[in-house]
Amino acid sequence: MSAAPGVDYERLDDGELARRFAARDPAAVRLVTGRNNQRLFRAAWSVLKSRPEAEDAVQSAYLRALAAAGEFEGRSSLSTWLTRIVINEALGRRRSARRRLANLDGGSVAILDEYRDKLMRGSTTSTSPPDAALAREQIRHMLEAAIGRLPEPFRLVFVLREVEGLSVEDAAEALAITPATVKTRLFRAKRRLQEQLAPDLRSALTGAFPFAGADCEAMTQRVLAAIVGS
Repeated sequence: MSAAPGVDYERLDDGELARRFAARDPAAVRLVTGRNNQRLFRAAWSVLKSRPEAEDAVQSAYLRALAAAGEFEGRSSLSTWLTRIVINEALGRRRSARRRLANLDGGSVAILDEYRDKLMRGSTTSTSPPDAALAREQIRHMLEAAIGRLPEPFRLVFVLREVEGLSVEDAAEALAITPATVKTRLFRAKRRLQEQLAPDLRSALTGAFPFAGADCEAMTQRVLAAIVGS
């Protein structure tokens, strides 16, 4: 199916967009994926904590949604419906991985999760004094690592509410829990993050906004000029 000429896809309601997505309308597929890729990736990562696995889960979730789009009834938004699908996909993958691990001889194979406690690749340390932009990047990595250490129920709620900005109701729908549970888990997630991040942030801020080298020398020269020259 090709994109329909003269159709304003941005203005389509979720039901019609889902119908066109199911019909493999290229414009509808581009719009749906463009609107949801980041949210679905973050939701999948919240379960799997592996970038490659999360990307695979998102792709599989879209294929599942394609097959089930005719069942979309519009009781929640299309984005919330897709989020629920990707969470189920990620949970299923994790259960399968655990079953495979349980079947292995524990002494013969070591499985390491090289992406553990990281949302993106990259080091959280630097051998040179950071400038303001690098300091912010370091703090972002600290936050991502701390989110990765949250218990999964807290991590999922935190990512959906605070990172993706879902409402309490939409997060509850996506996770199949009550709004009250969403609020409780978010509160506990924030409290844990504050406890985890306090020491790291104090350390990072010690080296933030450096004023050394050429900057320091230039200030010294200006002060000398003002004092000696007066």
